[in-house]
Amino acid sequence: MARGAGGSDGGTGSFLIGLIMMIGGGYLLLNSIVVRPNFGFGPVAFRFGGFPITSGLILIPFMFGVGMIFYNSKNWIGWLLAGGSMIGLIFGVIANMELQLARMSAFDLIVILVLLVGGIGLFLRSLRAG
Repeated sequence: MARGAGGSDGGTGSFLIGLIMMIGGGYLLLNSIVVRPNFGFGPVAFRFGGFPITSGLILIPFMFGVGMIFYNSKNWIGWLLAGGSMIGLIFGVIANMELQLARMSAFDLIVILVLLVGGIGLFLRSLRAG
């Protein structure tokens, strides 16, 4: 006997429709989120032992590390300074992101949520044995 989606009798049609709805709703939801960075040379990126670390302050050891690497590429302290500064810069940027939902009508939001949650429901129902 032929089995449906996920090896169950749930149905391939429900599986595909649910998957398409889920992907469409997820795309529309993620597409409507506005990301605003608050990272610059003045604001505090994070604190280390109560000492505020700004994004500009992170670049100072990075410059020294790059200079040491160009002087002697086998200098592990230069690599440590440059690598650590880049990791700190990346974490600082991610930590200072501001996420907001874009301006949309209630109808748009309801359509997005019905697509996303309804798609998840159909998808999961298709995996269940009939």
